[in-house]
Amino acid sequence: MSDASTTIARTVPTRRPGRLKDFWSSFRENRGAVIGLYVFAAFVLIAIGADILAPYDPTAQHRAFTLVPPVWQDGGTWQFPLGTDPLGRDMLSRLLHGARFSFFVGIVVVVVAASGGIMIGLIAGFAPRWLDTIIMRIMDIILAFPSLLLALALVAILGPSLINAMIAIALVLQPHYVRLTRASVLNERGKDYVVSARVAGAGLLRLMFITVLPNCLGPIIVQAALSFSTAILDAAALGFLGMGAQPPTPEWGTMLAEAREFILRAWWVVTLPGVAILVTVLAINLMGDGLRDALDPKLKRS
Repeated sequence: MSDASTTIARTVPTRRPGRLKDFWSSFRENRGAVIGLYVFAAFVLIAIGADILAPYDPTAQHRAFTLVPPVWQDGGTWQFPLGTDPLGRDMLSRLLHGARFSFFVGIVVVVVAASGGIMIGLIAGFAPRWLDTIIMRIMDIILAFPSLLLALALVAILGPSLINAMIAIALVLQPHYVRLTRASVLNERGKDYVVSARVAGAGLLRLMFITVLPNCLGPIIVQAALSFSTAILDAAALGFLGMGAQPPTPEWGTMLAEAREFILRAWWVVTLPGVAILVTVLAINLMGDGLRDALDPKLKRS
């Protein structure tokens, strides 16, 4: 009987959940992170389908309907559910298209900052001590400046535009990826699997990109999620200061800048873009916390 049981146990392998299933089971334990993921997904769908969902062109001016309040306020109309701005442009249409610009900024900034930061961090982690020291001191100098102030200075040099704002924000965020990647690489370099690969004859590039980098992606993914929200905030701040997207671009920060003089007369032209920024950034930060808990084995619940 025992022999038969042993044979069955050997022939029927024990199923282990896949990595994706294991990740999702850990991620969904954080309800705030799941809510943030759903809100983030909703904003992504809105950004993709803005042309279909928006009732009007975001730059179209309806001069006869300037500063019309939202539908739930006296004087509002269903023609403009969220009201209009000082030039008679539909707030709903501008908010929907603003999501597209904000997410475009976030994606571009994260891709550029992460790509450059990971590359420099890998080089610093495998470089001789003198080169590592030079790289990290340069990163420390960049981090010594207030991030928004440095981005503002770079945009002032490059010229005010959305593209230049994205370049400046990416350069400002890059040192965070450099330091994080370097720390992860130094932590992994002395482990047995790296030593075995080196003894087996693996070249430097193979060690960097094939052996070590995949085991450093957990914290980098978390940093990318949090940087996404930082990029949206910085782009909105630069737009508010007139150094980011330029009118009539329906970017949330630019919308705030255009409407700040009407804050007492027409609260919705300032409140609605601010709420959109708040909800988006909060959702991304909640999702980033869930990613951190799911990807860091030390934080997983037993």
